[in-house]
Amino acid sequence: MTAALPQASDILASLGEAVFIWDIASDAIQWGEQVGSVFPDIPAERLATGAEFARLIEPSQSLRTAALAHSPAVHGAGGTPYRAEYGVRMSASDPVVWIEETGRWFAGPDGRPVRAIGAVRINNERHARDEELAKLARLDPLTGELNRTHLIAALAEAIEESTRFRSASAFMLVGIDHLARVNDAFGFDVADAVILDVAKRIRARLRGGDVLGRFSGNKFGLILKNCTVDDMNVAAERFLAGIRDEVVPTKSGPVSVTASIGAVSVPRYARNADEAINRAHETLDAAKRRRAGSFGTWRPNAERDAQRRVNIRVTDEIVTALNDRRIVLAYEPVVSAATRDRAFYECLVRMEQGDGRTLLAPDIVPVAERLGLIRLVDHRVLELVVAELAASPEVRLSLNISPDTTMDPDWWASIESLMQAHPGVAERLIVEITETVAIQDIDDVRAFVGRLKHFGSRIAIDDFGAGYTSFRNLRKLGVDIVKIDGAFVQNITRSADDRAFVQTLIDLARRLDIKTVAEWVQDEEAANMLRDWGCDYIQGRLIGLASAERPWGTSQDSVVPAAG
Repeated sequence: MTAALPQASDILASLGEAVFIWDIASDAIQWGEQVGSVFPDIPAERLATGAEFARLIEPSQSLRTAALAHSPAVHGAGGTPYRAEYGVRMSASDPVVWIEETGRWFAGPDGRPVRAIGAVRINNERHARDEELAKLARLDPLTGELNRTHLIAALAEAIEESTRFRSASAFMLVGIDHLARVNDAFGFDVADAVILDVAKRIRARLRGGDVLGRFSGNKFGLILKNCTVDDMNVAAERFLAGIRDEVVPTKSGPVSVTASIGAVSVPRYARNADEAINRAHETLDAAKRRRAGSFGTWRPNAERDAQRRVNIRVTDEIVTALNDRRIVLAYEPVVSAATRDRAFYECLVRMEQGDGRTLLAPDIVPVAERLGLIRLVDHRVLELVVAELAASPEVRLSLNISPDTTMDPDWWASIESLMQAHPGVAERLIVEITETVAIQDIDDVRAFVGRLKHFGSRIAIDDFGAGYTSFRNLRKLGVDIVKIDGAFVQNITRSADDRAFVQTLIDLARRLDIKTVAEWVQDEEAANMLRDWGCDYIQGRLIGLASAERPWGTSQDSVVPAAG
């Protein structure tokens, strides 16, 4: 025998569904007997009409009627399908029950809904999933605080609100100091534990209404509303102390961390979110440079603003000069200390301006390095130097390259191409790198030196003595020439300390078979002292300063293009 099917009402009750007929014309709703399983605590009179039922609905009482109005009309016996989702509760103190309603409405002669039939069911799980997805879209997954996108949106809203109500607020960037060391020492999971703990400490010290978000890997953004400059200083110290005063417990043991803060008052010193972020970031970087664990606030600075205007102008001039081929070379002679014969010329960058003036290397290089243009300048200088060498087979030249260029693969591609296009040029080229580059990563620099020496070029360390390179490193690098920093050379006739320092450098270099060049030689007395100590070459005012004229007599027209 086949088991009897349960009644439809029993099936609906077990599924948590209730059916209804809604006479829209009279607004009366007739419910099936399963309504108690869906709305157990709601009196029948509150469900009897569409108007009464609408008063229970969130977030908008018109959701049900709007669902009918927005479903495209299908006039026929089957009616028009519709669907709606909404929350229902008797009072604000009751939990919301989320309802999914599906049904069909039927039109009257005028095409408007006059009757609807359908079913409702509880759908809390789906709504919970939707809420979780929305939460994940707004929050940082590690800390549970606002992510960067929503932090910036909250900042923009806070600035607009402060502007409208003429109040003061603050935006802070809190950066965890030396987080990379924690990564290296303990691993990323421990670093994540540090980030999470710092977020909790900041959160515990916020006032109601303040906003916290994760700005980037090791940085948090704070929006402090109704916050004066004095309040900002007090709050910053509260946050810094909360982070530094107790170690962070992790599975690898306790970790001690500090943080630095950069802050800006809004809207006083930042009228939009981008401006606030840039200025807080700038101040945070300055605080970290000054001392880890410190705090700084952004203030107007006429000198800094003037320098930025200069940077913008010089940047434009550099790019234009590169495009117009107005980057040129000047040549400073380097001679034998013993015979005064010309050994080679150091090529120094110059930039010709439209008004006839010429900018020197100190005016160009620092700005180009700060603004990321030095690679372009170094590429052009390389082309010009190789062109000069190719046009004048008897000339030896040296060129300086910036620290970034030593590891630039495009520069390497250029020099390899140029060396292949002009055989015999590499042997007459000296590449000068600064002492600071030589000590940053000795293995990488040694590979750089090895590749250049493979071409046949020589390597010089410029401004030697200004940094901390040891002669052991010089021997390991395999450099050919050491250029002694002129700051020590210019005073050797008057300073016993400088005499001892320079003489010691020359003696050690000679023992390692490394040639020496003394820079900034001012007079004959100094030149004779250097010669007697065994210095190989000298350059400076006594010998002749840099000149745009080619001392070897080759005209501009005879210089071949660098690329061949």
